[in-house]
Amino acid sequence: MQKMILIVDDEDDILFILKNVLSKNGYSVREAYSGEECLEIVKKEKPDLIFMDIMMPGMDGWETAKTIKTDPKTKDIPISMLSVKSDPEDHKRSREYARADHHLTKPVDFSLLLHTVERLTADNN
Repeated sequence: MQKMILIVDDEDDILFILKNVLSKNGYSVREAYSGEECLEIVKKEKPDLIFMDIMMPGMDGWETAKTIKTDPKTKDIPISMLSVKSDPEDHKRSREYARADHHLTKPVDFSLLLHTVERLTADNN
């Protein structure tokens, strides 16, 4: 069964590139432009993985991830933050505050992106 990945980012070019790379590698991809839109999609569908930008208008990625991870119905969905924020404190906030499973830094290396997908979706068969 094809795994579904939700990409949450407010930048069209990032969504286009990631969707292209993931689709070509056999994944089904959904897109959301905001934290609020992400939460609506997560309520209706349970993605196998979420890539979440941090800096977005409205609810930021950390708040969105924390909301997903504190809900018993969605807490097991793996989340990788995907952001230009790269300081050790940003990585720590992604793990500890937002409860994200991983933090990738933009610009992302596509082989690392695909490795992250394989690793974080391995238990969700």
